Amino acid sequence: MTLSEEERFRRISLELVEDENLKQMKNYIQHGRITTYDHCLSVAKKAFSLKCFLRVNCDERALVRAALLHDYFLYDWHEYGDHLHGYHHPYIAAEKANRDFGLSDREKKAILTHMWPLTFFHPPVSKEGWLLTLADKMVSTQETLFQRAN
Repeated sequence: MTLSEEERFRRISLELVEDENLKQMKNYIQHGRITTYDHCLSVAKKAFSLKCFLRVNCDERALVRAALLHDYFLYDWHEYGDHLHGYHHPYIAAEKANRDFGLSDREKKAILTHMWPLTFFHPPVSKEGWLLTLADKMVSTQETLFQRAN
């Protein structure tokens, strides 16, 4: 990303990254030793970077907010015992994020569809949704393969 793109990302993300509700995600592990907070921040940066690199014209604020909140389920899915977490958590995250931050329809739909193709019949319906889905797969793969806990 260029310096101006990095500044736009920082400005957009600032409204959420310092919020105490969002910081609760630091208490939960996502992949390996990566917290849900750090995972979502990495996904947001990757999604915004992809948007810039591919020159996708989309709602930057909706993209960053959806990416930062896409896993806002606020529980340890490793201990919760839900073997269908991959299917359920987008709905839980969207509901909690809407309650705490007030989502736009575009943000909510991007969160609800970010697990595609696992949720095969619910693909992303917007550019923001597709960028979020792709960024999440890229970051999750890196975290799972290369940043496992010892």
